[in-house]
Amino acid sequence: MTNSFVRNNNFYFKLSTFPSVFSGRGKTGSKSLLLLVGFVFISFASLAQDAVVKASVDSTRIKIGEQLLYTVTVETNSTNLVVFPEGETFNPMEVVESLSTDTTRLGDRFQLIREYALTQFDSGSYTIPRQEVLINDTPFYTDSISIEVADVVVDTTKQKMYAIKPPMEVPSGLNIPAWLWWVLGLLALGGLIYFLLRRRRKKQEAEKQLPPYERALFELQQLDKSHLLEKRETKEYYSKLTEAVRRYLEDEVHLRAMESTTSELIYDLELRMKNGELKLSRETIDDLKIILQRADLAKFANSRPDIITAKEDRSKIEHVIIDTKAAIPEPTEEELLKDEEYRQEQLRKKKRRKITLAVVGSLAVIAIAATILVSTQGFSSLRNIVLGNPTNELLQGEWITSDYGEPAVAITTPRVLKRGEIEMTEEAKAMLVGNETFIDGDLDEELYVVLSTVRFQQGVKFELETAVDGIYSNLEQKGARNIVVKEEEFTTLEGANGIRVFGTLDMGDPETGNSNTKEYQILNFAERGGFQQITVIIDEGDQFAEEIANRIINSVEFQNTEN
Repeated sequence: MTNSFVRNNNFYFKLSTFPSVFSGRGKTGSKSLLLLVGFVFISFASLAQDAVVKASVDSTRIKIGEQLLYTVTVETNSTNLVVFPEGETFNPMEVVESLSTDTTRLGDRFQLIREYALTQFDSGSYTIPRQEVLINDTPFYTDSISIEVADVVVDTTKQKMYAIKPPMEVPSGLNIPAWLWWVLGLLALGGLIYFLLRRRRKKQEAEKQLPPYERALFELQQLDKSHLLEKRETKEYYSKLTEAVRRYLEDEVHLRAMESTTSELIYDLELRMKNGELKLSRETIDDLKIILQRADLAKFANSRPDIITAKEDRSKIEHVIIDTKAAIPEPTEEELLKDEEYRQEQLRKKKRRKITLAVVGSLAVIAIAATILVSTQGFSSLRNIVLGNPTNELLQGEWITSDYGEPAVAITTPRVLKRGEIEMTEEAKAMLVGNETFIDGDLDEELYVVLSTVRFQQGVKFELETAVDGIYSNLEQKGARNIVVKEEEFTTLEGANGIRVFGTLDMGDPETGNSNTKEYQILNFAERGGFQQITVIIDEGDQFAEEIANRIINSVEFQNTEN
C-alpha cells in the first residue's frame, strides 16, 4: 500500500490512515472518498480561520541609508505558540533594529505585531523575501515585498564645491609631549633618591648633633637592640662597642682615638693623667685596656668571647665613658668661644653644601631634559623654549579677521594689516579708479603680508594671466634672486576663482650681506571689475611660519562676490 500526503498551507494528512476507503470499489468507495475530501477541506478551513499572518511596510521607496518599518501581524488563538522570523532572513535588506512584540486581545483571540527597522546602503531594486512565522510548529509565510532604494541627488548649482583643506592636527584635551613624560619620570626618580638620602642623612646628622656624651650612650643603646650577640656576630659587636668609646674620647678628650692603636690610645690617656688633664682612676684605664685588647683579638684573630663576658665588657665601657665625663675639667670661656666659632663655621659649610647640591641637581635635571628634548624634537624645539620663537608666539596669539579694500577682501591674520602704498607708474594710475594696499611686516622679517586691491576705469580690459606673468619681474625688483615659480588654480571656500603662485626665493640681508631663503604664496583674483592680490612671504623651514601662511591663505574670502 502506497503512503500519500495531502498538503494545504503546510498542514499534512496521511491518507494511508484510511485503508478501507481506498481498498473498496464501486459506489461505496467513491462515496467514502468524497467524505474524506470533504473532511480534509473542512479541517483546512478551520485552521485557516484559526491563524491569520500578513506583512506590510510603511514605504516601498527609500533613499540610501534611510530606514523603513516592516510589520508582521499575526491573529491566532491565545493557546497557540507563535515564533517570529529572526537573523538574516531579510537579506538583501539589513536589519537595523528588531522591536519588541506588541500584543492586543481581540475577544477570545490575540493579535501579535512585530516591527523591524530595515535599511540598504546601495541604490537599486530589492525584494524582501517571504518571511516564515511558526504557529505551533506549523509554518505560515508572508508575501514578498519590492523596495526601491534611490540615490541622494546633490544639486551642484546650489551646493558649492569646496577645495580640500590641508590636514590639521587635532589638539587633544591634554597634549603632553613624550619628552615631558621622560623628564617627569626622571624628576620623580631623582626626588625619590633625594628623599631617601636626605632621610638617611638627617638620621645621621641627628646622631652627630647630640653632644659626645649623649651620643656615646645612645650608640650603646642601639648596640643592645641589634641582637648581634644572639646571632653570634662577636666581631661586629666588639667593633661597634669600641667605636663608641673611641669616638667619645676623640670628641670629648680630643685624642686621635679612631686612628690610634690600643697601646697608643692607653699611652695618651696615661699621659693626660700625669699632666693633670684627666682625673681618671687606674682601674678605669685598665678596664679599657683589657676590653680594647679583647676587641682586637675578636676582630683580627677570630676570638669569640662568651656572651656573659661580652655583656660585662659593654657595661664596663659605659662606666669608662661616665668616669671620663666626670674626669674632664670644665671648659674655660676661651674654649667655649672657640667651640662656638667652630660650630658656626660648620653650619656655614653645611649651608654651602646644600646650595651646591641644589644647584648641581637642578643643572643635572635641566641637562637631562634638554638632551631628551633635542633627541626627540630637535634642537630648534630647545631653542624655541629657551629663546622663544616669534612666529610661534604669533601662531598661538589672538588672530584678527577683518575686511580690506574694495571689493572687500576678508582675511584672518595674526596682526592687523596697516595701510600702505605701492609704487605705480602714471600710466597705470590713469587706468585705475582707485587702489588700496595693506601691509604687515617686512621682507627681512619672518612674516611679510601684503593685500592689494585695484579698481579699473570703465572699459579697461584686464587679463588675470597677464598680471600673474609679471610677478617674477616684480619679485626681482624687490631684490629677490633664484626665484622658483609654480602656478595653480585656486578656489576660495565661497567659490571665488583665482590663480595661486608659489615657490621659493633668496632675499639678501642688507646688514649681514647673507642671503636668506624664503617661501612665498601669492593669490591673484579678478573680482568685480578689479584686481586683488594677497602675498605671504615667510622664512623657509620655519614650521610655525608655514602654518601661519597656510592659515592666512585659506582664510581669504570676498564679501558679496558676484559669480
